[in-house]
Amino acid sequence: MFGPVLEGRRVTLRPPRESDLPRFVEWLSDREVTRFLGQGARAFALVQEEEWHKRVGESKDDVVWAIAIEDDRTIGVIGIHRIDWIHAHAITGILIGDKKEWRKGYATEAMALRTDYAFAQLNLHKLSTQVFMDNEASRHALRRSGYRQIGTQREELWQGGRWHDAWLAEVLRADWERAKASR
Repeated sequence: MFGPVLEGRRVTLRPPRESDLPRFVEWLSDREVTRFLGQGARAFALVQEEEWHKRVGESKDDVVWAIAIEDDRTIGVIGIHRIDWIHAHAITGILIGDKKEWRKGYATEAMALRTDYAFAQLNLHKLSTQVFMDNEASRHALRRSGYRQIGTQREELWQGGRWHDAWLAEVLRADWERAKASR
């Protein structure tokens, strides 16, 4: 499903539109943008993104947003995936595809909005994620968003002809509530 519009100070999370899909194709075909995605860069076609858009829109176990900044310019995509409604946990992911907008704090703000929604609206108990150990920017943004490292999976991800370690992190509802109370 697509998430509702969530307004932050500098970013807005909104449902991805079909008009966003050509940008997604561009980003997913760029090796620099996808170097920390498990799938790596590959030739994407618009039809693949249209199928993804339809599939995600119909999903009951995923919530996805486009990340937009001023003038409703789309710079990335963020989501809550594989929601386990019985055990109240899910996996999270984010991609800032617009390279001009890297390292400006947009990912941290988008993650905070997503986390608030997951705990306050979806009533989840835990959010987990996995990123390439070499992805310092994501690790930093996740820590700033309340995630704590819970482990390292050695040689978990294959990319670029070699194995990479994965950094595992999670945030619990109780962690989020404590952080919210101290703001």
